[in-house]
Amino acid sequence: MFKNLIPKVFYDHLQEGIEFFVDGLGFAVLYRDDDMAVIARDGAKAYLVESPEFAAKDRPELSIDTDDLDGIFQELSQRVPHLLHPNGNRPQLKPWGSREFAMLDKTTVCVIFREWPEDKNS
Repeated sequence: MFKNLIPKVFYDHLQEGIEFFVDGLGFAVLYRDDDMAVIARDGAKAYLVESPEFAAKDRPELSIDTDDLDGIFQELSQRVPHLLHPNGNRPQLKPWGSREFAMLDKTTVCVIFREWPEDKNS
């Protein structure tokens, strides 16, 4: 059985990822050494890896499903409004049915917070 998908996000400098995910988005550091950190908040987890080579090749867009989009938006927009994505800076209903907003770091890593409507058949 699949349990979690845990991405690696590459940064030129590990501290850039710590500033975005830990200081900005409220993740906790579970492990850290000179080149890598494991971060988590609630059920979301990621590896932040210092690698200028791979950071230059990929600036990912990650999505986090939530059941409290408005609460997360309120928290983050008050604490770190400068990290709100200019094209997704408030919760919006998307054509595909989810409500979402996005955060963007200075290296253009994007994290989209997404809430799907409750399934009335479950």
